[in-house]
Amino acid sequence: MRKTAAVLMILLLGSLLLWGMRVDAQMHTMKAPREVVWKDFLGVNAQFLWFSPDRYRQQMQRLKDLGLEWVRLDLHWDQLELTEGQYNVAALDVLVRDLEKEKLKSVFYLVGSARFITTAPPESPYQDQYPPRDPEVFAHRMALLAMRYPSVDAWQVWNEPNLLGFWRPEADAAGYARLLEASTLALRAVAPEKPVVGAGLAFFSDLPGGKSMFEQLGQLGVQRLETIVAYHPYTQLPEGNMRGGNDFALRTQELNNVLRRSGVPAIWATEWGWSSYAGPKEAQDIIGRNGQADYILRRLALMSTQDFDRVFLFTLNDLDARASVRDRDYGLLDLEGKPKPVYLALQRFLAITGPRLAPAEPPQIQNKVDGLYSVAWKTDKGQNLWMFWAEKGGDIELPGVTRAVLHDPLTGLETSLGDGSWVTVKAKPSLQILTWD
Repeated sequence: MRKTAAVLMILLLGSLLLWGMRVDAQMHTMKAPREVVWKDFLGVNAQFLWFSPDRYRQQMQRLKDLGLEWVRLDLHWDQLELTEGQYNVAALDVLVRDLEKEKLKSVFYLVGSARFITTAPPESPYQDQYPPRDPEVFAHRMALLAMRYPSVDAWQVWNEPNLLGFWRPEADAAGYARLLEASTLALRAVAPEKPVVGAGLAFFSDLPGGKSMFEQLGQLGVQRLETIVAYHPYTQLPEGNMRGGNDFALRTQELNNVLRRSGVPAIWATEWGWSSYAGPKEAQDIIGRNGQADYILRRLALMSTQDFDRVFLFTLNDLDARASVRDRDYGLLDLEGKPKPVYLALQRFLAITGPRLAPAEPPQIQNKVDGLYSVAWKTDKGQNLWMFWAEKGGDIELPGVTRAVLHDPLTGLETSLGDGSWVTVKAKPSLQILTWD
């Protein structure tokens, strides 16, 4: 970010900018700003250190079977340095070697305060959730990690400091700005060729009272650091928080336009996804395993049209009882490492699309279908590919298409359509893909 904080504030508070997206009263026609190469665009979060090497090596292979290669991994300072100056990194050494062997690309984030330097009150049960007394000590630890693991591709500073669970007793943009600056300078001193990523801010950088942490950081001048900007656009539904609305795309478009205009080097969504948990209900609605698969595909279709440079799905594998009830079931794989419906649906989706897609114009539609989402591409083989869905369904007549194949990535069903006259397809609430020459 290179513009002044005043410009950033004006843009944040200004009118909605719909660059790269057309919306009318009935249809949401989305067009990406650039081509998408899945292995570069789509990564996953992975908690490999929760598992034995044999188990996480199986998870790595499942990831590679999807044709993907980027992983985002969490490091917790209080677990790596139980006592000041005594480091517990043997398991991490093995993991990094395995990542190198499998030729996986990685971004590591360090989060949490070690006990010897936390600002937490002595009686607090949340010692690691408070920032450190001295950000320079945290920065020094990040630099040590970067020197020890030169194969790591990017380093991210903290996680979700706008949430109480990661920054107590309350969000503090100035405190995080100091931590980010110290860490960025320390990392660039030892690994100047490696990107530094700002903390993934929860949701759209929201703070209590409708404030924006991105705005506050801009006022503090963090743009001069030129770090990659990241946030975590979780919403109840793939399309946003309002059923029948389009607020995910609208809000993402507005925010990403602001960030681009302020000169950021890249925009990453370092977490997004849905849990398949069975309850009791927490913040997320209960959608089950099939619902998880449906939501992930619809959101991925939308995210590919927004101005993100890279997005990381949360997460590769389900977790055990050390995680909360909801957080245990975000995985593409179950606790035993077996594919869940979401993994199989994503695998089919990526097989249908191929490795690379270029933005294209949507097919001509004879009739309007209320609430239709429409995303058009060209495959790397020159084939037309159209992703579509509509909450209330409806028949869609395509006068420019005479023969096509309809793909349902949730079920694997493929249907040949067309007898020489134009094709009619039935939209469903779940994503379908039509391909034709």
